[in-house]
Amino acid sequence: MDGRKSDTDDRTGRTRVRGTDRRGLACVDWSLADGRYVDQGSNSSEQRRANATTNARQTNVWKERHVTEPKKRPSSFFGKLFGTGTAERAVDTGEKSGSDELAGAALDRAPDMAAETAQAVLHADTLPAAPMQPDHEPRPAEQGWFSRLKAGLSKTSTKLADGISGLFTKRKLDGATLDDLEDLLIQADLGVETATRITSALGKSRYEKGISPDDVRAVLAAEVARVLEPVARPLVIDDARRPHVVLMVGVNGTGKTTTIGKLAAQFRSQGKSVMMAAGDTFRAAAVDQLRVWGERTGVSVVTGDVGADSSGLAFDAMKAAVASGIDVLLIDTAGRLQNKQALMDELEKMVRVIRKLDPTAPHDVLLVLDATTGQNALQQVEVFRDRAGVTGLVMTKLDGTARGGILVAISAKFGLPVHAIGVGEGIDDLRSFNAHEFARLIALG
Repeated sequence: MDGRKSDTDDRTGRTRVRGTDRRGLACVDWSLADGRYVDQGSNSSEQRRANATTNARQTNVWKERHVTEPKKRPSSFFGKLFGTGTAERAVDTGEKSGSDELAGAALDRAPDMAAETAQAVLHADTLPAAPMQPDHEPRPAEQGWFSRLKAGLSKTSTKLADGISGLFTKRKLDGATLDDLEDLLIQADLGVETATRITSALGKSRYEKGISPDDVRAVLAAEVARVLEPVARPLVIDDARRPHVVLMVGVNGTGKTTTIGKLAAQFRSQGKSVMMAAGDTFRAAAVDQLRVWGERTGVSVVTGDVGADSSGLAFDAMKAAVASGIDVLLIDTAGRLQNKQALMDELEKMVRVIRKLDPTAPHDVLLVLDATTGQNALQQVEVFRDRAGVTGLVMTKLDGTARGGILVAISAKFGLPVHAIGVGEGIDDLRSFNAHEFARLIALG
């Protein structure tokens, strides 16, 4: 290479040398496609070996700063049960892969960001295949998921049962009683549409006929199940996309980071390789929390400096996941109120940046909702759907509120898939949503 000129990346200390080759064409002495240091104008084997050594050192510097790989731990119950999964596919073979070519092509589509993020492409050295570490001893059968969900929804079901019993004890099914029932259901956050459907179903009976509270709750269970059944869909990962990108959004305090950790554990148990990205760069605690989940689940975590551009970190994580052949990339984001214009603009920017590498990504945008917020959740769904393209919902903290009925109102109004619900902090306290199970527990207890 002749007429060399060099510059250094201030963030990584990585040197890039430009010049012309023997044909007089401009060239650069390292490749953005796979991060390897290549002297395109020299036939010296010694020079090529020196460049390769320099590249490996610089790549490791970036990994040490930004990728937390969990330490391998002794075999455990979960390790014996789930094994190492497909993370073993990420072991480097020493050959250039299709993922490397994809990363190079994507960078051609994003020249404005290539200089800042070229160092994010990681070689698939040896991604961790550590078994998940349980956060507690396995619970006894009587404390299984159904029991925990029933206990979590008990406040909501008790509130409804007490109200219905008070209305229909020694009262006829007349217009006044139906009006009172409609008010009760609306106050229980079931929504106007659902409340109207339930009272209409009951109103088809003769007003002179008496009706028991149990009969009313049975009608309630049937109508709630009818609303929820179309939206109860598990989160499905498309194996044809590597990585399948899941972006987590929501307001402050809904449990996004914890939900990401639980989803990572579930995907690992299915034998998928997973990477998490700490996109909440405003809170150091969020980064630390995600690292803890990475250790517990055996998943790599991509992090940045506190206050760093979250869109740039998402871009880095995308390149790292592509280069490493990861199955699922889970991207955390900072909590933001739906009425803060600047913060919602930032979320839209993150989506645009992700699409520079994969026009189809993110493949899922999950809005995490806190059940305790009640009616405010309706506005959250509307704004995040319109601004961030929300594709599905996860509802958390159903164990701490009497307002679990809000999920029914949201489903009736928006029809967005409800992928999962949570009733606690444990690693197994997040499960796929079952409409009939939820309807039965909320109406019948």
